[in-house]
Amino acid sequence: MAEELTHFNEQGRAHMVDVGDKPVTRREAQAGGEILVSPEVLQKIRDGSMKKGDVLAVAQVAGIMAAKRSWELIPMCHPLPLTRVDLSFRLGTDRVEILSTVACSGVTGVEMEALTAVSVAALTIYDMCKAVQKDMKIQNIRLLRKSGGKSGDYIAEVPNG
Repeated sequence: MAEELTHFNEQGRAHMVDVGDKPVTRREAQAGGEILVSPEVLQKIRDGSMKKGDVLAVAQVAGIMAAKRSWELIPMCHPLPLTRVDLSFRLGTDRVEILSTVACSGVTGVEMEALTAVSVAALTIYDMCKAVQKDMKIQNIRLLRKSGGKSGDYIAEVPNG
């Protein structure tokens, strides 16, 4: 059964949902994504030789800042008192994998904040590396898991293969 859309009023116009009567609970979300890069870009990230500086350190700070400001970017998001924002990176053979974890004690979830953190971290990596490679590809940004709230826990299915 499909969930009812809550971001529309009786006239069918978008509105910010009233969460004032919801109980405060612990909320956590984890999101992931990746940016495909060339071996040259990976090496420059590894050895810190990208001209704009330490790519992953800057991307980490950008992701944290983005999570904290998601409500300013996404029209129906509520401002949330985040208690944790963490980003980690894994260098593969042809990609940088990005993982964010966001938490708060609040009345609404932090899925958008986790997704925004991954997105902006990937965009920051692109920005810092575009002088070396313009055809990098950002992909697979997705919610991996979430806990707390009325809808309960969610864990993404892992595809076979």
